[in-house]
Formats: sequence, structure tokens, C-alpha cells
Amino acid sequence: QVQLVESGGDLVQAGGSLRLSCSVPESWWSTLIITWYRQVPGNQRDRELVARVSTFGNINYGDPAKGRFTISRDSAKSTVYLQMDDLRPEDTAVYYCAGNRNGLPKVYWGQGTQVVVSS
Repeated sequence: QVQLVESGGDLVQAGGSLRLSCSVPESWWSTLIITWYRQVPGNQRDRELVARVSTFGNINYGDPAKGRFTISRDSAKSTVYLQMDDLRPEDTAVYYCAGNRNGLPKVYWGQGTQVVVSS
């Protein structure tokens, strides 16, 4: 079982910034594509894609993240970061990081970290 650990969630005012971290086991670092998702309060079904980074550093952003969020990888710390700037109340959600190996269906999820943006 792969254990991904998120941290960095907090309460922040609109316009503020947060940096979320997703710690990846070193033995899995070179094999996992890491994706940040979020789940908004009251929606227990859908998780929205925020940003994704491949093992080669290829990056994709979901619509909520474009222009405001930045995903990055730190190989020395086997950690993926999500820098979130210009936060808005609608960014309030539980943010999850997920890992999967290219071409395989199994997805490993972290426990989530709560982000609350006040207006």
C-alpha cells in the first residue's frame, strides 16, 4: 500500500496564498504520476482535478487552477507541492493528492487536507 500524506491546508482570507504538500514514499517517487484533486463541501461524489505532474515533469492544470496555482516536484524531498495564490472562497474544499502509475488503473489516495477561504 502506498501512503501519500498531504499537509498545508488552513484557513486563509480571500486573496491569500497557501502551499500544499504531498509527501510521496521515496521508493515510489520515480513511478507515480501525482494529481491534486479537490472536493467541495456538500459534494460527496465528485472530485475535481486541480493539477497533475508526471514523473517526467509534464504538467496539466484543471480549470480552477489555471493562472493561480502552480504544481511542482521536489525530488530531493520526494514531495509534490501545490502553490495556490489569489485564493477565492470557491476554492474552499478538501484537497487530495493521488498517485498512479502510468497506464495502470490503481490510484492511491492521501487522507486530504482542508482549505477554507474566507471572504
